Amino acid sequence: MLHEIINWIVTTVWDLGYIGIFVMMTIESSFFPFPSEVAMIPAGYLASIWEMQFSIALFFGILWALLGASINYYLGMRLWGPIIHTLIQKYGKYIFLTDKHYTQAETYFQKHGAITTLLGRFIPAIRQLISIPAGVFKMNFAKFLFYTWLGAGIWNLILMLIGYIAGENSGLIQQYSKESIIALAIFIAITTTLYILIQRRWNK
Repeated sequence: MLHEIINWIVTTVWDLGYIGIFVMMTIESSFFPFPSEVAMIPAGYLASIWEMQFSIALFFGILWALLGASINYYLGMRLWGPIIHTLIQKYGKYIFLTDKHYTQAETYFQKHGAITTLLGRFIPAIRQLISIPAGVFKMNFAKFLFYTWLGAGIWNLILMLIGYIAGENSGLIQQYSKESIIALAIFIAITTTLYILIQRRWNK
């Protein structure tokens, strides 16, 4: 069902060019599990045959990713935050959650929201949802936008480069995509380790 929905979206909006990127990347960064690969890899291919400008397509991809993420952030802050807090107060004792746990999670995002938001943008499924807890626990919005922009920029650039280099060769696209995922997993592991070590050193 999801595959059919994705195909329908691509067929419907891709002919719109940059506006198509706008639609798909806004959806991708919101709560709907729409893969950014569907938008940005073809954009890279179109840039390789001069039907799009690489930098403009990348700019729009990042801009609309920020829009979708901001929608999730706002929903988290205005809708899900109060709901979760109310549920904890009423039913938290049944699942061993208290206001203290909520406060601890809020403190975590105040201190570590930047690295969490950045690395979350590289993880499938998580990248669509990471904006919600950032909003729920009121992470600084300017910092949220910066690290969302950075993460989305790196990810979209990788996807566009895959499309630009591989073209219409689906085999190469799959190969480069797998290699990129492995490289990002290593990057996340190294970055997380360094971050923890730095935090421990500062807290001594």
